[in-house]
Amino acid sequence: FFPPPPPRKYVRALRATARTALRMAAWNALFAMAGLLLIALAGEAYFRLTRPFIDTEFRSVFVDGVGLIREPNAELRYANWRDDNFVVSRVNSQGFLDREPVSPERAAAGCHIAFIGDSFVEAMEVPIADKFHVRLEEMAARELPRLDITAQAYGMRGTGQINQLPFYDEYARRLNPKVVMLAFFQNDFDENSPALYALGKGADPDSLPHMSAQMDASGAMKLRPPDPEYKRFLLPRLPKGLAGQAWDRLVRISYFAKWMDKNKKKLPYKHRQLRAWRDMLAERPCCASLTNVYEDTQFKVESLPPSLEEALAYTAFGIEQFKHRADSDGAALAVLYASAYMAKRDDPQFDRLIDRLSAIVEARGIPVISDYDYNVRHRRDPWDGILRHDGHWNATGHQWAAEAVLEWLNANQDVCD
Repeated sequence: FFPPPPPRKYVRALRATARTALRMAAWNALFAMAGLLLIALAGEAYFRLTRPFIDTEFRSVFVDGVGLIREPNAELRYANWRDDNFVVSRVNSQGFLDREPVSPERAAAGCHIAFIGDSFVEAMEVPIADKFHVRLEEMAARELPRLDITAQAYGMRGTGQINQLPFYDEYARRLNPKVVMLAFFQNDFDENSPALYALGKGADPDSLPHMSAQMDASGAMKLRPPDPEYKRFLLPRLPKGLAGQAWDRLVRISYFAKWMDKNKKKLPYKHRQLRAWRDMLAERPCCASLTNVYEDTQFKVESLPPSLEEALAYTAFGIEQFKHRADSDGAALAVLYASAYMAKRDDPQFDRLIDRLSAIVEARGIPVISDYDYNVRHRRDPWDGILRHDGHWNATGHQWAAEAVLEWLNANQDVCD
């Protein structure tokens, strides 16, 4: 009932074939590992020779009544590995990425302008000499010497107008600027709202590291000072597995791994983290409306959920606070809208974004300067003015923004008188 066993020679041949196949597989695996190791070593050597440093470094300190600013007089290093943009700058004595402030006497002698904003004003992506307010000074000295313009930048990334109020109160106001110009970007809507700020940063909306506002049931708002104990109340982050932790440690020491990490997509983890934070915050009365919001809080959709409508109200409150301060101090207030990386001006979503800002700003008699409109009028491609993988202005974008502001100053020279 059973077939006879195969001859021994066939068994030996089968075993010999199997051993040969295993040896070939082992050699192939060894060659593949050696090839990968050679590529990794070559990549590590290349990036170590062509990149000046491996990681960004911009330390922040907490100042009572002001919130987070940069560590004064510290060296700041910015590395954008996808655009090969490596910049080393020096923070000034006030904690902002700019030159040392001019003296009060020098500011009073001419037309001093205080630029206040977020990452577009901080502009760690370019050297200080290439920033738009520095370029503005240089061009104004040639083209509008009568105005005798000096400029100072007070910028901190990840902040909105309400968060930036202490920048004016504690620093910019000392020089009695003739013009206060707020650089506005679309994510300022988010930063002005405690709930959306907490969602994006993983913070407690009642314990924020910047000046914030609180809205009561009637819609009235009041300012809240920054909380020095904000770190105690940060929302928990999702844990990473052993592989993720090992990769993070490798990225901190390997230039090649750093380049790979910067060029890989991280959206799935980010989305999971935002969903987790949203669920945590939605259980609190202040943030219940976040159940209607996911990650896209760009204020471009036609019908806004309640949390985004609240963000518009917070933004209006912040701009009103600046308007009150400027009027009280005899300064002109203007808004520079940083819209450089928008793809098409005729996009209905873009129009809705601009309309919502205009409804807040222009209704209060505050002029708006749009770098996008300026570039379109001069037949420039706005994409040439930004870092493609970053979204911030490159040196060309800063030059164009300075030209847009200079054009407005030329047409409104009375603001300096």
